[in-house]
Amino acid sequence: MSDLHKLADMLGIATHFSDAGMIQKNYCVSEDVLSAMIKSLGFQCDSDDEIKSSISQVENRRLSMILEPIYICCQDNVVFDIVLPENENISKITLKDANRHVLDIRLSEQNKQHLSEKNLQKVTYKIQTPIEIGYYDLDVKISDKNYKSKIAIAPQKCYDINYPDKGLWGMAIQLYSIKSHRNWGVGDFTDLINLVEICADCGADIIGLNPLNVLCHDFPENASPYQSISRLFLNPIYIDIENVPEYELSDKQMIEGILAEVRSGEYIQYNKVYPLKIKILEKCYNRFREQKLSSRKEEYNSFCRERGADLDNLALFQCIYESENSKVWGGWRAWPQGLRSPQGAEIPDYIEQHQERIEFFKFMQFEASRQFDEVKKKIDEKGLKIGLYRDLAVGVGKDSAEYWGNTKLFIPHCGAGAPPDAFFPCGQQWGLGAFSPLELKEQGYEPFIKILRSNMKNAGALRMDHVMSLMRLFIIPDKGECGTYLYYNFQDMLNIVALESTLNKCIIVGESIGNVPEGFIDTISNRDIHSLSVLWSERSHAGWGGFYAPQDYPKDAFVSIGTHDMAPLKMWWFGYDIELAYTLEMIDDNSKKEAYHKRETDRGLLLSSLDAADVWPKDKPRHNNYIYGEGYPEGIEEAVNRYMSKSSSKVFLAQLEDFLHVSKQQNLPGTDRDKHPNWRLKLPVNLEDLKNDCAFIRNVSAIRKER
Repeated sequence: MSDLHKLADMLGIATHFSDAGMIQKNYCVSEDVLSAMIKSLGFQCDSDDEIKSSISQVENRRLSMILEPIYICCQDNVVFDIVLPENENISKITLKDANRHVLDIRLSEQNKQHLSEKNLQKVTYKIQTPIEIGYYDLDVKISDKNYKSKIAIAPQKCYDINYPDKGLWGMAIQLYSIKSHRNWGVGDFTDLINLVEICADCGADIIGLNPLNVLCHDFPENASPYQSISRLFLNPIYIDIENVPEYELSDKQMIEGILAEVRSGEYIQYNKVYPLKIKILEKCYNRFREQKLSSRKEEYNSFCRERGADLDNLALFQCIYESENSKVWGGWRAWPQGLRSPQGAEIPDYIEQHQERIEFFKFMQFEASRQFDEVKKKIDEKGLKIGLYRDLAVGVGKDSAEYWGNTKLFIPHCGAGAPPDAFFPCGQQWGLGAFSPLELKEQGYEPFIKILRSNMKNAGALRMDHVMSLMRLFIIPDKGECGTYLYYNFQDMLNIVALESTLNKCIIVGESIGNVPEGFIDTISNRDIHSLSVLWSERSHAGWGGFYAPQDYPKDAFVSIGTHDMAPLKMWWFGYDIELAYTLEMIDDNSKKEAYHKRETDRGLLLSSLDAADVWPKDKPRHNNYIYGEGYPEGIEEAVNRYMSKSSSKVFLAQLEDFLHVSKQQNLPGTDRDKHPNWRLKLPVNLEDLKNDCAFIRNVSAIRKER
């Protein structure tokens, strides 16, 4: 092994890896990629001397600190170590809980390692006293000096509930896609409240949502919920304007014509809906400012104090972005030097000059949070057993408040993506910023903890997109070189997830589609992180064989027919997704023909599986094999929903798109809005009419036969 490869290994940079293709390929990472990654993590490697020096830095990193920034432990093995000069002794060790109470603990010295060449000793201690899970302050006194750290004590498993024998079911929706007679052209929090009532009446106990995080204020057409500017805050587009306390009826009278237009279309017009909402929210904010001190203003001030510097940074970022957007192109990196971080030299003057606008952005977050809390109140009132099932994106946009506010945390000149496949021989660059494992630990994992807490708020379950990122993430340097995997401290990350899950009483579900490391699923399953299973992938022979029977589904999984990235059932049946890929030149003539032949086989296999499970509605039995040209099998949505409801899995999430015979795809991976209207398709039935819709009634009835 060369010294460069040794350094890469020490930093958690993979020097080789395998993909997840049908025929697995192994890759040796080039030295150019390794060098770029090493430099991005802050170490030099342009010469043999620099590499040796960097190896020494990594080896001695722990020895340069008396205490680690944080110790992450399981409840049954709480240990920490201290590095100190050999001629000094520890005079006192104190542990305090969140209320600053000093705990009476017993310590046992597990190991004392003398590092004579460094004149240092490393002493490892174990806490013998039984101790509750949570975060604790660690104070160590050595001679006359005090040193501080934290200890996070996690449970063995994530939070979970007792499921009924038949399991639970619910609906997976994209909140923005909800169509209603009253909303302003995009689904909002009042729609979500009304959906909670519908679910409660139907016996559903969970509502799966897209990520709700705030997107770019100045470019509302950048609508991907997975390209947030901050995973700590909500998207103001979901505010129901008519539910804002400062709203007045006269506000609506002046925009009735525009409202009729944005409500009526098949697709969301973000460039009209968002500015419209902002215009009225600005009126509401001005009325709010003119109020004398009131309980609402006290609530606002309390909200701002609670969200602290993170809210300050978001509002400041949005304000600067708005004012600089018309002057420069290139995001925050193109701003004047003094504005490129919250600590910039020009920031104090900027805040003073733009205080009112900054407060407006805070006001929007305050109101979004208030309305989102109303959703949780309705869930508690109706008694949904899980309630909201939120979605946490794997990363954040590089042109984001999260990145701008903490540049040290992110790996510079690199972005997260996916490993190579047949279409992308160097992998996919998602344009997402990736945490530096070293800096994340240096900051006590606080940014990761905050993100978990923010997205667990008001949720009974949390879906972690690309859950493999707890262990490793595929990173590609910006200059276009191929990438490689970067490894994180998997045990630390798992322990934090388990701790926050338990503290927030939030079930964890891990999305693991892609290149999954060997043994990974077993590891997260042992920590009670549920898997995700979809009908289209639960098949024998790597997707070429038959569909698994309901009783063969994993018991601890959350299951669905598909996802927002997959064709809904009717689209799949007719092969419209194949034709779409061909039209967009994503596949060639031969691939199209092969795909249609395979789909015809797959349709037959699906019909056979539905027959074997005896799930066809009695009044709509299968008549024939429905080869191409013979139409759509009546009752197939009911049959498939009942089939999935019969599964052994704990939770089934039905998709309203399947209920309502939608034949268009919500998101087509690998395309932008110039090729496909991603994240814009509305549901075809108004929410108020849903309970009286025949297809909705029949599909709910089919599910209730099994759950």
